[in-house]
Amino acid sequence: MFVHPAQVAAIAARHPEIGKARLVVDNAGGADRMTLNVEVPGNRSSIADAIVASIREITKLRGEVAFRAPGELPNDGKVIDDVRKYD
Repeated sequence: MFVHPAQVAAIAARHPEIGKARLVVDNAGGADRMTLNVEVPGNRSSIADAIVASIREITKLRGEVAFRAPGELPNDGKVIDDVRKYD
């Protein structure tokens, strides 16, 4: 799975509601999965499908979106967090 930080920025740029975004890649259950964590204030359900569509269009991969409250994501400059474990 190759996703670049510029792709995450492109997804966020399409949706002005997104304050911050961090892509988390894991392999729960043995299959790679990516989830875009986004900080969005207020009602979130109306934009979920549009963000998922942007993930698919820009990365050419399937991904999920998880909404976080403003200020919840760390401000450490990390855009992609690969937490996959290979045991």
